[in-house]
Amino acid sequence: MPTVKILPSGKTVEAATGSRLLDAILAAGEQIVSKCGGEAQCGQCHVYVQEGKKSLSKTTRAENEKLDTLVGIGSKSRLSCQAFLGAENVTVELLGFDSGF
Repeated sequence: MPTVKILPSGKTVEAATGSRLLDAILAAGEQIVSKCGGEAQCGQCHVYVQEGKKSLSKTTRAENEKLDTLVGIGSKSRLSCQAFLGAENVTVELLGFDSGF
């Protein structure tokens, strides 16, 4: 099972291969918003993948389209509702109130 490390808290949680990154973050007890129910519509579950990005599922067209509308997007950006875990460990950084959202 891959582990997901969450920054800045440093919490780590194990998650099943194929599970959503969003679900792993929530299972760790982190506060993250997803108002659209995981449909890549709200963009509020945006995270930066610091390590293990290649292990995640490929970015979908819907995710790319939503990311294009958000402020503060970079090469490490993913919507956690659209990213599914592979076999390798992943480190993500959650965005705070001063991240532009």
